[in-house]
Parts: sequence; C-alpha cells; structure tokens
Amino acid sequence: MKTAEWIQAIKDNRLNDTLAYLYGENLVEAQKERYLRILTKAEKKLPDTDVRLFSAPGRTEVGGNHTDHQLGRVLAASIQLDVLAVVAPLDVPVITYLSDAFVVKPVDISDKSFKTEEINSTESLIRGIAARFEQLGYSCGGFKCYAESDVLPGSGMSSSAAFEILIAEILSELYNEGKVDPIEQAKIGQYAENVYFGKASGLMDQMACSVGGFVLIDFADKNKPEVRGIPFELDKHGYALILTDCKQSHADLSEEYSLVPVEMKSAAAVMGKNVLSECTLPQLIENAKEIREKCGDRAFLRAYHFLNETDRVPRQVAALETENIEQFLKLIRESGQSSFMYLQNVYPPNDRVHQSLATGLAVSEYLLAGKGAWRVHGGGFAGTIQAFVPIEDEESYIACMESVFGKDSCYRLRIRSVGGYEIKGE
Repeated sequence: MKTAEWIQAIKDNRLNDTLAYLYGENLVEAQKERYLRILTKAEKKLPDTDVRLFSAPGRTEVGGNHTDHQLGRVLAASIQLDVLAVVAPLDVPVITYLSDAFVVKPVDISDKSFKTEEINSTESLIRGIAARFEQLGYSCGGFKCYAESDVLPGSGMSSSAAFEILIAEILSELYNEGKVDPIEQAKIGQYAENVYFGKASGLMDQMACSVGGFVLIDFADKNKPEVRGIPFELDKHGYALILTDCKQSHADLSEEYSLVPVEMKSAAAVMGKNVLSECTLPQLIENAKEIREKCGDRAFLRAYHFLNETDRVPRQVAALETENIEQFLKLIRESGQSSFMYLQNVYPPNDRVHQSLATGLAVSEYLLAGKGAWRVHGGGFAGTIQAFVPIEDEESYIACMESVFGKDSCYRLRIRSVGGYEIKGE
C-alpha cells in the first residue's frame, strides 16, 4: 500500500482494531491522529512507493532492579509508548533511517565490519544488527524509512532497545518471512549494542521490548535465558501504571551506574564466585566481615539487595499468576525500599541538593499511603519513578505530581501484549 492508501484506511477506521490491540481502546483516536501525522510526513519523504508500517514498544521494569548484570531474575513489561516507522524496501543494501528528532547517516550494510568511528552512534546499531543477522544465517537487505518515537529518552523506558527491536523486526519481516523470533531479536539487539555501539548492557531491555506483555526473564544461563510471559491486565484489577519524570539530568552519572555491577561482582569474588546469582544469602552473611574489609560497606549492601531482589521476582510473578494484586503491590513496595536503602540508586551520594527521585517517592508515599505502590524505575540516580495508582485516584495523583515536577511530567502506561510488530493494511 502507498502512504495515501494507508491514510485512507485510517480515516475509514479499518485499523481501529489493530490500534486498540496495540494501544488500548481509549487511545485509538489519539493514535489515529498520530499515525496520520507520521504518514503525511512520510509521504513527502517516501513518495510514490509501497510502504509497510512497523512498531516496537518501550518497556518498564517492574521487579528485579539491577539484577540482570548479575545473571539474576527480572520482571519487566512492554508498554504502549512505541517507535513507529513507515518503511519502503530497497533493492540496494543501504538502510536509511529518517527522523525529525535526530540525523542518521545512511548505512551501507554491504560492509558489515565494525567501525571505530561509529562507536556510540545510531549507525553502529544498524550496522551491528545487520552483521548479526548475517552471522546467524539470516538474510538482510536495504530499506528507507521515516520514524517517530514517543518512548521518552533517559526515562528507563529503553528508547535504544525499542529502536534495536524495530530494526530487527523490519529485517525479519522484509527479508526472512518473519522467522526471527522475539528472543533472537533481543539477542541481536544486545550484540549490536555491546559489540558495535560499545555499551556493555545486559539483555533485559531488549527482551522486554521484544517479547511483549509482562515477562519473567531468568538470566542464570546467560546464553539461553529463561523467558516466560505472564498474562495479567492491570487495569482490570483497578490500577493504573504511571511513570513520573522527576526532571534530573543523567549527565555525569556514568560512573555511578558502572559502580553498581563492579561492587556487586567484587562482593561475589570474595565468596569465590563470578556473579552474585551464584551466591546465597547465608554465604553473604558468613562473608560479611571480609566483604566489608575488602570491598566496603556499600558493596555488601548492594549484594544484600541483589540476593533479596532476585528472589522477590518469582514471588511477584506468583502474585500476578494467582491475581493477588495486594500481594503484588506489597512486593513492589519492598523492592522500592530495598533499592533506596541497600542498592542506593535513588540519588548520587555526593549530591545533597538534587534528590528529585527521592522527592518523587516521598510525595508518592504521601499520596498513596495504604494503597498502591511506588519505587525507583530503571537504573536510578535520575530519570523516573514508577507508581501503581488506584484508577479512582489517577487524576489527583497526576495533578499533584505535576504540580511538583512540571506539566506533562507524568506518563500513563498501558502494558502492551506484543513486542515488535508489523501493522497490516487489510
């Protein structure tokens, strides 16, 4: 279908069911406007050609704060905020990604070799994904697309992983008959990020964006993580999921993030292990004195957080599976308290002035005392907090949080049941 035909299909309400599936019934009209806006822009950039539509979601971390890099367990979920691309296949091996938000140079994927000059660039991710497709025996080819994303950067929603899954899903559908499954796509995205982009990330972000819905990920076998979907509809149990951007910059925090796995691994090393998932809580207590002497108190406390947090995830999953919402919320609160007290990723230790996440948690505790749950979201130190809010309190919660952090600082999230996805015209 050409862009004009897609536009007419949306105006004729022929995509309403698909939009409801991806974004929820209450967001269909807003998404129709968004799709029409993006397609109208794409029509100017991709004239007179057949195009296809692809979507890849952001994610939210629900349980397992800073556990993936120690090969622990994580509970995450894909969300309705996504990156949407209008894609035209090409006969030449060049991927051209057009966006109003940032400039990406065309990538000639006939050359799939690592480029030092592309480290930390979007181009490196595209080239790395194409390279991994070829290494795994899949086909890949060129395309030109126009894309827009409403996955907030720096928010813990994993805008980079959403981008990676989008590219992988496009290559899977255009050149592999959709045969590259979500778990393989996640691993391909991680490979591109680790090897070509130069960031030593775990697999949690990509997996949460690719699989869809609530998902339990156990990284004990790092080459073949256990992945299990958890069917659960939060709104049917009377709760809304809200992220609040607490408006503190991530700048100059890279050392704080990198020290978390470093300190956890140093504690594991004292116990003769490579990562903390190989250790037990009794072993940690038995070795507490030596860990404190060799690694410091914070390393011990962060290890204590990990061992409790990774064991908390299966209990969160059990609560979802038995639809015990009160137990689930209690465990979310426990996770948040552990992150604040023991993981210590709510604010940098040397900043006594800027502690916006802690402020957000305090206001949330005041507003939700005795109901709901609240916790730091994602890597921490800056960015967002997460809250499970009774639907009847949703408007008042958002009004108060935005009075503190500014207009449009709150994001209503819906759990999306599918990861990377091609929108069909008929």
